[in-house]
Amino acid sequence: MRLQPLRRAAAVGAVALVAFGGLAALTATPALAATSQVSVVHGIPGQNVDVYVNGEKTLPDFAPGKVAGPLSLAEGSYDIVLTKPGDDISEPLLKVDDADIPGGANISLVAHLGATGEPTLTPFVNDVKKVAAGQARIIVRHTAAAPAVDVRAGGTPVFENLTNPNEAKADLPTGSVEADVVLAGTDTVAIGPADLDLKEGTATIAYAVGSAEDKTLDLVTQSITGLHSAPGGVPGGSGGAAGTGLGLPWYAAAVAGLLMLALGARRLVPGRR
Repeated sequence: MRLQPLRRAAAVGAVALVAFGGLAALTATPALAATSQVSVVHGIPGQNVDVYVNGEKTLPDFAPGKVAGPLSLAEGSYDIVLTKPGDDISEPLLKVDDADIPGGANISLVAHLGATGEPTLTPFVNDVKKVAAGQARIIVRHTAAAPAVDVRAGGTPVFENLTNPNEAKADLPTGSVEADVVLAGTDTVAIGPADLDLKEGTATIAYAVGSAEDKTLDLVTQSITGLHSAPGGVPGGSGGAAGTGLGLPWYAAAVAGLLMLALGARRLVPGRR
């Protein structure tokens, strides 16, 4: 499997791989100065996965609904494999080979179901532009095996006819918003309602995940901080519905991956444009 090029948000195929493969270059070094902030979202229901980077297991037993990161990851070239826990990399659920990773972006990589139910990886470049005083950003992403949906706030549609794997966003006044997801053009609730706490200077990202047919639709949230108009620091982030930190395997893999890069990892651009 190869990801699409990131033309709509600058080198999508390459960026997608950072979230998993960039872990191999976590250690700071003058030779690898360009970095990206990367989070990983697991939106495939009922399937824990092991994540391999350049043949090394970097994230074991990663559970659905979890958000990992963000990490500051150096640019480079990586091979990524997702397997069922304990399976050999020769039996992948998903596989992405040889991609050139740029630096300097804020990215979320989502493992989710495509519109017809097949597992897939979709990278999103996060909007981390500053927001005005008293404002927060809301980003909604359709990453579920479901038809087009409307997203409502307080019962009023704010994003309409959103399809997989697309997003909609807006800057809104801070406060609590009761949101739900309905089938496009109807009042049939697919997900929610859920209360979203929009804090000043943050971006709240809501992912619709799961399968309508299998009745596993759910909402996973992610928060990016540090977007105040006044100076405040580098945008960071955290998981929402099931946010989690990163364990020692991520950091152990970083050292091994860095050595691989030093020994001559190739910088390859994904073949599909």
